[in-house]
Amino acid sequence: MGVWEIRPASSSDVEAVAELRARVLRADLDRLGRYDAQRVRQRLRDGFDPAHTWVIEVGGAFAGCVALRPAEDCHWLEHFYLAPHLQGSGIGSGVLRGLLERCDRGGVLVRLNVLQGSPARRLYARHGFTVETEDPVDVFMVREPSVSAGVASPLAQSRPRPGGRLP
Repeated sequence: MGVWEIRPASSSDVEAVAELRARVLRADLDRLGRYDAQRVRQRLRDGFDPAHTWVIEVGGAFAGCVALRPAEDCHWLEHFYLAPHLQGSGIGSGVLRGLLERCDRGGVLVRLNVLQGSPARRLYARHGFTVETEDPVDVFMVREPSVSAGVASPLAQSRPRPGGRLP
């Protein structure tokens, strides 16, 4: 696995994340007949909340992002994008593992949706997500916490740490 760092996002990260989203989702959205260059970026801008988002950096450069948005009965894993040249390197698994460990400690259910046919679905399945429902475009997945230890909230902010660990 490559060495990566994660830091809290800021509002100034939105355009880099929107561009990465458009690049990462292009093949799947094209396959589904749903790609619209402007819409794919605007949907990210409309849903971007830096308070619940982290930026992934490799070698000090922007490499991706992930959000964990609290909801009434769960947290939603959203906007999880990694630069294509870094996919398959273990960074995504490391980031996801860290977030899920925090959710497990808090006893928090995690939900997400992934596009039909996306290779990311295999990543989520390896980390314990199961299909809850699906439609022609989206697959909605859920992961029960593996430990109900009721400690710190998974969204507690702390200092970023280098070397592939979440803050």
